[in-house]
Amino acid sequence: MKNLTLLLAVILLASCNTTQQTVIAAKKTLKGEWSLDNITYDRSGIFDVNLYDDASAECFTGSTWKFIPNNNTGMYMIDRSDCISTGARNFRFTIPKPESDGEYYFLFKPINEKKKSTNNNAGYRMALKHLDDTTMTWAMTVSLEGKPFVITMNFNKLQ
Repeated sequence: MKNLTLLLAVILLASCNTTQQTVIAAKKTLKGEWSLDNITYDRSGIFDVNLYDDASAECFTGSTWKFIPNNNTGMYMIDRSDCISTGARNFRFTIPKPESDGEYYFLFKPINEKKKSTNNNAGYRMALKHLDDTTMTWAMTVSLEGKPFVITMNFNKLQ
């Protein structure tokens, strides 16, 4: 019985270590500058989507994002001339251990230059659907007319 308990403990620790290594590797891959190249929806139609209580999805298309994993911060820049609110925005992020279904999530919270929350400590959660050395995909599920509505954001690495 002791051997079985010891074996289960070793397996549990090994699996936790693997998960932690995956998160560390993801953060290393995330490091650098990315371009949010397109935003799609899980159904057809014309939608007025405001992302992160900040700007329209159209304004986010083409925005550049910088991730600094060693302190879990970053910034994104909206610089389209046809958008009312442009400029840099700071954020704090994390990639926690996966959910029970094995899905990884990207948690994001807007902050100011002094690293204080700008949104009453509210944040956003996106499924991290794909991440490799050159591309990344997030999926955020919100409610539209009482039904799930999935917003997919596709990034390409700039450097």
